[in-house]
Amino acid sequence: MLFNGKWTGNPHGGVKAPQAVILPDPATRFSRTATRLAALAAGHPMAEWLDFMASLARAQHAVAGVMGPLGSPSRPEAEDVIEVTPPIAASVHRRAPIWREGLALLLDGIDIGPAPALARLVIESLRDSGADGQEALADSVLRGSVDAADVGASVFTAAALQVYFTRLAESLPVSSLRLLPRRGLCPSCGSTPVCGVVNESGEVRGARYLHCSLCATAWNHVRAVCITCSQSRSLALGAIKGDSGAARVEICGDCGTYAKMFYQSGDLDVDPVADDLATLSLDVLAGEEGWSRHASNPLLRIR
Repeated sequence: MLFNGKWTGNPHGGVKAPQAVILPDPATRFSRTATRLAALAAGHPMAEWLDFMASLARAQHAVAGVMGPLGSPSRPEAEDVIEVTPPIAASVHRRAPIWREGLALLLDGIDIGPAPALARLVIESLRDSGADGQEALADSVLRGSVDAADVGASVFTAAALQVYFTRLAESLPVSSLRLLPRRGLCPSCGSTPVCGVVNESGEVRGARYLHCSLCATAWNHVRAVCITCSQSRSLALGAIKGDSGAARVEICGDCGTYAKMFYQSGDLDVDPVADDLATLSLDVLAGEEGWSRHASNPLLRIR
């Protein structure tokens, strides 16, 4: 069961000011996730599924390496909108058709191995849905409003969108990025984080970075403050008794949400995407105790 724990280290991070925003490196982002997933799968109760997700991450890595030029990110023209809208805001960004080429390459490249016949049917149906169908599903994925019938196809669509937006984020001038008024949203694309990671290595030990669920940008967020509602009155940490302490849930009594936090002090190899997928037991326990996940994981579609 979950228990309330104490904060590890200084809740405000290190003495030095941490770097505000860290842009992703597509050359390593997906391969790192694949390697971590393969390692976590060994002996895991969901080993077969984690191995499948590792193969998906390997396909993402391959697509990221061959995807052609994406062009310049589009932005709203009104100055008052630009001030509060990130440069590749998923809600308004006009996607280049090349993202669908990436989807096609991903569907061709993924090794689904012993996956059930239904998975093969989902892939074929997504291939056959055409540009209009794929764009409509992409809009649903980015809005977080996927129909139950499209959940399977949405995983592959989300994976392709992650590659596309990660490549876009890589090209942004980091000096021009600013943390948003809503600190819990990505400064590059405005999406929600998949989780937070508290650093143990680097110049600023104990700093917390949130990791975007879409474009993989990481940004600093003060600890002991809810990433959903920005309150700190009723915030606590929970973990599974007997675990290493690397994976925890930050629960907020003000808004009733929880968010996963991973501590490098417990495992230096934590990966925000892989470790989120491998710790579904935390989601189950938090849900059983009445907490709602702060935002859905686009590869899981759970809240």
